[in-house]
Amino acid sequence: MRLILVIGLLSLIVACGSTPKDVASGPATSQDKKLLVDQYYIGVDDIVSVNVWKNPELSITVPVRPDGKISVPLVGEVTAGGKTPVEVADDITNKLAKYIRDPRVAVILNELRSHEFLSRVRVTGAVRSPMSLPFRQGMTVLDVVLEAGGLNEFASANSTRLFRKVDGKVNTIDIELFEILNNGDMATNYSLEPGDILSIPERIF
Repeated sequence: MRLILVIGLLSLIVACGSTPKDVASGPATSQDKKLLVDQYYIGVDDIVSVNVWKNPELSITVPVRPDGKISVPLVGEVTAGGKTPVEVADDITNKLAKYIRDPRVAVILNELRSHEFLSRVRVTGAVRSPMSLPFRQGMTVLDVVLEAGGLNEFASANSTRLFRKVDGKVNTIDIELFEILNNGDMATNYSLEPGDILSIPERIF
């Protein structure tokens, strides 16, 4: 059975500034974009459309309910939360096969409402105003430190760590924040990615 995925997803982020090794490198390719689409997990409050080819009466546009499900005509309840659009399309296709011949299903993400907190960056520890910020393209370590009001008097700047989740594993990246702020050395002024956490510890007296 043929599955069709049509998705209006956020443009793939093009990083600016320095990039830590083994985390991200090079320009986004068409393969990168396909992976981004295929790996997006639908969340509660996302708006999804289910289109069934040649069966407009079965096509719907609905928000994902708090229980993670959507109601699809003819087949009933389908779990969408925590699944990729491809997986949801596959589930609907299998269920529709009991009622119509060779169903062709398109799952479309219209609004990524659940993505709001996934796409934020956070700065914690010895800054004047620890905060969670909406991610913006081109945002760097220095940008979020300045946004948080700079370091407080107890900060251990060169003990700063950037935590980034990649393929389910949290990577720790050393940041020489003292060098960035005081010597203009931007070698570790890395571009940030959605979900990054910058942690500045206090000095041990």
